[in-house]
Order: sequence, then structure tokens, then C-alpha cells
Amino acid sequence: MDRQLTLMAVHAHPDDECLSTGGVFARYADEGIRTVLVTCTNGEQGDGPGGVKPGDPGHVAAEVAERRLAELRESVAHLGIDHLELLGYRDSGMDGWDTNAHPDAFANVPVDLAAGRLGELIKQYRPQVVVTYDETGGSGYNHPDHVQAHRITVAAVEATGVADKLYYTALPRSAMKRMFELVRSSGIDLGDFEPSDDFGTPDELVTAVVDVAPYVERKLKALRSHASQGDNIFLFQMPEEAQQQAFSAEAFTRVVNHVTAAPDQEDDLFAGLR
Repeated sequence: MDRQLTLMAVHAHPDDECLSTGGVFARYADEGIRTVLVTCTNGEQGDGPGGVKPGDPGHVAAEVAERRLAELRESVAHLGIDHLELLGYRDSGMDGWDTNAHPDAFANVPVDLAAGRLGELIKQYRPQVVVTYDETGGSGYNHPDHVQAHRITVAAVEATGVADKLYYTALPRSAMKRMFELVRSSGIDLGDFEPSDDFGTPDELVTAVVDVAPYVERKLKALRSHASQGDNIFLFQMPEEAQQQAFSAEAFTRVVNHVTAAPDQEDDLFAGLR
């Protein structure tokens, strides 16, 4: 039985949908493909009003979550995402924060429990294509919630057997090197951040690069929707040329493929499915 072409991406926090999948969301929505965003946490450990950091006076987790979810809905509208599903787990905070130990933190939820909830959504929407992070939470990011999102997505995809393809988001190492060279040449201060030579995804592991150049402005609008986290997004400081370079293509590593017609190297996540 034919089913509607559907893309599902599983992300950890409000705003994660923009950088690595905002373009494919907008592109495929425009092509009439159903798009589903699953956001695992409410983002409680983001910045509060005026940039107040978690743990500082004036940071109220529930209020931060409320604002971030409102920003998420605005971002979803810019990207044309059809369905937003919130798992509603508590943000664990960055790796090493005291909040990692909170019993309700997403990173501490039993994988089978969270994967079961995600599996129900997979059975409901029946996506041919599912996207999430790799085992490091996305090119070595290692945020506990990103790693947990990877774990539950892999488990849910395996348990349901619905998806034809599973992809991990990727940051091609060569593209990252070019981008940071452009950033440095523009005189932008990256603070203490100094990308290592092995930062990003080895180019040979990248199996799909999708052209999303026509959707750069929509990606930027979506990212700007998350205004409360603007201090954490250095891309806003980049010159337009660097923004175009960073935003005009999205890369992925295919790790599950049940589509014999799909080529080894793809420029379309739905290759072989149309």
C-alpha cells in the first residue's frame, strides 16, 4: 500500500532543527512531502531573559522552557514543517553540568521508554526517511541530550521497521575547514573555541549532500526565531558570504537503507523512493 512520502527528524532541543535540517525541512515541504519534527526536550537549560545563564539568579527553568517552545513554534512556521511533536523531557544541560544528574533529565530516561514513545510516532506517521545525530551527538558534539536522541532514534527505527532510510546529520570536514578559514579572515573572535584538525565528519563518511541554497533565508529566519539563545549562535556574526556557504547545503551519512534504487552518493534523501 502506497503511503505519503514523509520526512521525520529527531532533535534534542528547540533550535536544533535549524542548522542541520532546516533546509531539507523547507525544501521537502515545498515539494509536498510531509515533514515531522520531533523535539525531545523543552530546553530548560538555555539562556533566560537578558542572557541569564542556568544556575544564575533570575534563571527560572519553567519560564525558559515556555519561551523556547514558543520560539520553536515560530521556527517551525518559517520552515513550513507540517507536524511538531514534543516529547517534553527535561533538558540535561551541557556535558559535565550538575543538571546532568537530575533524575528527570532526558539523558537519564531509560532508552527503551523514550524509544517506545518515539516508536509510536514512527508508526503513526510512517516516515520513509528518519534523520537524527550520530553516536557522538553530531560530529563530536557529545551533548548528553544529543547522544540520547541518537540512542532512542536508532532503537525506535530498529524496533518499528517502518523507515526505509536512516541518516545521521553530518558536518563534512573539508567544508568546516573552509568555513572557519573564512570566519578567521573576517576577523570574527571565536573566543576559546579552536576547531581541531579532525573537527567534523570525515568526508568519506558523507553519503548525501542536499542543495538547500534557495532556502537559506528561511533557515536564517527560523534561527532568528530562537532569539533568547542568540548569544550562543556565532553564525549571526559571520559575514553574508560565510552564512551562505554554511547554510546552502546540508550533509548526511546514511546508516540504514532498504531502497535498492538509491545510489551510494545522493543529492536527495528520497532518492529511490519517489
